[in-house]
Amino acid sequence: MRTRIKEFRARYDLTQEDLARKVGVRRETIVFLEKGRYNPSLKLAHDIAKALNAKIDELFIFEE
Repeated sequence: MRTRIKEFRARYDLTQEDLARKVGVRRETIVFLEKGRYNPSLKLAHDIAKALNAKIDELFIFEE
């Protein structure tokens, strides 16, 4: 899975720490998500999309 979280964070000038605080997770979780090393729960994906004013399928690209 690839993500566009970093790209969307840049649009809003948010650090990983800022986004983590907004969605209630540790900064390391955002790091792992951005590197594609962690698959988020549906709730976390929804919370991140909401915080970045995006749709889940804009942020998370599922590859086979």
